[in-house]
Amino acid sequence: MKMYDNLKLMKLKLPKISDIKNKTVFVRVDYNVPLETEVDAVGNKKVVVVNDERIKASLETINFLLKHDATVVLASHLGRPESSSDLHLSLEPVAKYMRENLSLPVQFINACIGEKIEKALNESESKIFLLENLRFHKEEEENDAVFSKTLAQHMDIYINEAFSTTHRSHASIVGITKHLPAFAGFALEKEVSTFAKMMSEPKRPLVIVLGGAKISDKVGAIEHLAKIADIVLVGGAVANSFLKADGFNTYKSYIEDAPVDLKKKNINYVDFAYSLIEKHKTEKMLMNGYIPMDKILYPIDVVAAHSLEETNSEKTIIIDLTVENDSTLDGAGKINKKLLYLDIGPKTIKLYQKIIEQANTVFWNGPMGVWENPIFTKGTRKIAAAVALSGAETIIGGGDTIGAVNHFGLEKQFSYVSAAGGAALDLLSGKMLPGIKPILDD
Repeated sequence: MKMYDNLKLMKLKLPKISDIKNKTVFVRVDYNVPLETEVDAVGNKKVVVVNDERIKASLETINFLLKHDATVVLASHLGRPESSSDLHLSLEPVAKYMRENLSLPVQFINACIGEKIEKALNESESKIFLLENLRFHKEEEENDAVFSKTLAQHMDIYINEAFSTTHRSHASIVGITKHLPAFAGFALEKEVSTFAKMMSEPKRPLVIVLGGAKISDKVGAIEHLAKIADIVLVGGAVANSFLKADGFNTYKSYIEDAPVDLKKKNINYVDFAYSLIEKHKTEKMLMNGYIPMDKILYPIDVVAAHSLEETNSEKTIIIDLTVENDSTLDGAGKINKKLLYLDIGPKTIKLYQKIIEQANTVFWNGPMGVWENPIFTKGTRKIAAAVALSGAETIIGGGDTIGAVNHFGLEKQFSYVSAAGGAALDLLSGKMLPGIKPILDD
């Protein structure tokens, strides 16, 4: 993917009434939603949608199209099916959910190409359809030219309303746009414009909070965001690479050791973290107006244990990384080499809270620890609350982050929530996403 240096200049083509009125519109949505099977008192099974946020995100575009007499053909993937025989990944329950819970008369078509599409469009009185799982065809992920052309048959217009898949060169994202006039959906455009504004003209101070398990997912974003942020707060397993780069013993803590191709230099993630520390070590943020803080901060203390599945809080220890201490010694006075760093410690929480309180814009992606375990949830919970209550413009993203804030009951407390983890991070890395290029307003 090519780099795109100025997101502020990234303007997308939105559909006008004249573009879609009385037309048949192929809308690529992201209905990759969690499903579960419920069993009633008499043993009847029913597959239900657990979280409908992604479905609701597409409603503005859908209602706009229906209002102006367009025929709406919705297409999505669901999960990672091996073949069309993986019927548990059918989108039919989603169509049923939309009929029963969102009052949309959606007709399900158990195909995404072929005669069934043509027949439904010609014979049905419905104005809104949902096609079967695109990934039931391997040609979807291969961006197959023939499959792309077949998807476009019987369609007049294409709209991309699936920002979370725009970093994929798939047939329904890229290939189909070679055969139809292509536009952005309203939710997709809002995603892009929100990130563009944050990158181009944030209200300062701009505080970036990055965590999660894998630094590999965030290499480009960390490098790019560090250029424009006032300060970057690092937590989760991502912080382990920074701690090790700074000379701290991380024991058995998770650190990715695969090489990263950074500007064609084959280095590992610890070396990458070290390069960032060195690059920004002379840049400071003034906390409380007079205390200089390094631009990239990582934990000053951590909560450690022998296992991320530990259930006894008495078997965890807090390691203060700012002082020499014997908290890592075992009963024989030897260093306990089996420790894992599983959450940020209380001093780090307080420091990060104080910095977030001063922010006017906060972007947060990635938990601060293994929050799924109640023993290691405090760091993520406290930072989530600090971001939510900061009074700043707050943007959060990524499935794990959203899962955490939902668990804490804070999901309504942020200015903007983006479910597009990989696509958002690629965009924030300055990359031109394959699915964005066809809908750019040149």
